[in-house]
Amino acid sequence: MSRFTVAQAATTPPTGLAALLLKHGTMALEYYAPRGRDAQGPHDRDELYIVISGRGRFRNGDERHEFSPHDVLFVPAGVEHRFEEFSDDFATWVIFWGPKGGER
Repeated sequence: MSRFTVAQAATTPPTGLAALLLKHGTMALEYYAPRGRDAQGPHDRDELYIVISGRGRFRNGDERHEFSPHDVLFVPAGVEHRFEEFSDDFATWVIFWGPKGGER
C-alpha cells in the first residue's frame, strides 16, 4: 500500500515503540503516538517527524522547541531526542532514511 490515513495508522499494531507502515529501500514510514512518556533513544539513521496532532516540547540534542500540528522536526542520526510534556492526543509520522550513521 502506498497511501495511509491517520485512522489506518492509528489502528496498526506497533512493532516496538511505533507502527511500521511502509518500507522502500532505506526509507521507512512509521506512526508514533506515545502515551505518558517518550521512551525512545537515539537512532542510527536520519529521521523526520511530521506532527499530526497534539502539542508539547521536543528535545533535540541540547535544544528544546515547542511543537504543534503540522510542524516538521529533523533529527540527525545518533542525536539524543524525545518528546516532552506532550498532550494526550499527540501523534506523529516518522520517516527514517539513508545509511546507518546518517547522510554526510
